Amino acid sequence: MADEFLLQARLAGATDVSRTVARKRWFDGDMSGAIEELQSADRFSAADHLASERRVFEGWTPMLTAVNGYSPLPQTVLHVLTNSLPHTGSGYAQRSHSILKAQHDAGWHVHAATRVGYPVQVGKLFAVDLDLIDGVAYHRLLPSRLANGFDARLQQQAEELLALALRIRPTVLHTTTHFVNGLVVREVARVLGIPWVYEVRGQLADTWASSRSDAAKKSERYRLFTESEAQVMQSANLVVTLGEAMKQDIVSKGVDPRKVLLCPNAVGDEYLDEPMDSRSARKLIGLPTDGVYVGTVSSIVDYEGLDDLLRAFAVLVTDHPGLRCLIVGDGVALPSLKTLAQQLGVSALVTFTGRVPREKAWLHHQALDIFVLPRKDLEVTRAVTPLKPVEAMACSRPVVGSNLPALAEIIVDGVTGWLVDPEDIDSMVASVAHLISSPLHRQTFGESGREKVLSERTWVGGASKLADVYTMMGSRLSG
Repeated sequence: MADEFLLQARLAGATDVSRTVARKRWFDGDMSGAIEELQSADRFSAADHLASERRVFEGWTPMLTAVNGYSPLPQTVLHVLTNSLPHTGSGYAQRSHSILKAQHDAGWHVHAATRVGYPVQVGKLFAVDLDLIDGVAYHRLLPSRLANGFDARLQQQAEELLALALRIRPTVLHTTTHFVNGLVVREVARVLGIPWVYEVRGQLADTWASSRSDAAKKSERYRLFTESEAQVMQSANLVVTLGEAMKQDIVSKGVDPRKVLLCPNAVGDEYLDEPMDSRSARKLIGLPTDGVYVGTVSSIVDYEGLDDLLRAFAVLVTDHPGLRCLIVGDGVALPSLKTLAQQLGVSALVTFTGRVPREKAWLHHQALDIFVLPRKDLEVTRAVTPLKPVEAMACSRPVVGSNLPALAEIIVDGVTGWLVDPEDIDSMVASVAHLISSPLHRQTFGESGREKVLSERTWVGGASKLADVYTMMGSRLSG
């Protein structure tokens, strides 16, 4: 495939064929092929840059000198994150902050460190070394100069993190996917002699492959990615994950099930108050109040299946005058969804809000009458449990979602909503139509969903479970 691409690039008169082909090979997961392409063209600097990343995927790890006489402070935790509030408002950053805030509220001394160079690397040039949000201290690892090369930068991050840990003196380190975070945290925990936790929030190798051809899962990068994730999970003192489907995947990679803890996506304080009716919520955000609104709050990416939502909506509006669709969020698939709405002739009835502030997400959930989650059937969607349907259920909204293992953990079919076959437009239409025509079912499903979430999925409950395990791990190591 790459040779064919090379030929096409030459025929097209590409000015820098080696870089073009190398980018294509790297994108497809052929890490060695991309490096060899650059080396053959005497582009050794670019080849060395890629080779430094390949080394990390092949098993390289940072190395630190052992620390003597380290004495941790009680009930002190240091989280290591890829990014965070206030500079990044993603679901990742919000989940992190929700956990950290709940731990702080429970009496722990909570610190977090983001990856070396962040957030300056994402354009926040005047970022400070410390952000204090809701009692949580976010430390920035900002050396005067970043090391060259992926492996060298991770070594630098490990050294910076160790220096921070010696000041904070945590009893436990806690980090999240993907595996490069685990490499750094594992080494710092080793030299300090304290336990560390690896939180698996997704199958990032599968997420990477989901935006490429089927051949991506046979690529060098995919193989090394999955092997590295498995090795880091196996070496952690505790693996935390979001749901049962993800736990089974982790166990299949050789992790002892006894050291896997479920800490599912949950809701915080803003979802605990009694939700308002949908018309009142729509009035507050400036939407027409009449009619029934179906839709979603989501990252706008292909695997969420929002094209199927629009196709189902186009069928539903013919029999349900006044029906409207609300799609809240942003992402790479948004332009194509807007085009599809025009092609289906429903663009006037569909509102795309784009990204909304995190503190207003609950209001947009409550603006809906029916929450729809039409995810495609992929490995990543079968395993990873999303947060947004949990928030919708906390807002007493019925949920119609694809019948995938990860979603079946959240949606109780016939109790809190309906499960339908992925990409089955007819089934989705029938389930949503039933709820449109039955306000009573919407109410009973919504009430059942809210009761389930408040009893099983709050950040306070998750923080309590983590605190218990932190304490137990510390006792084991000290004993």
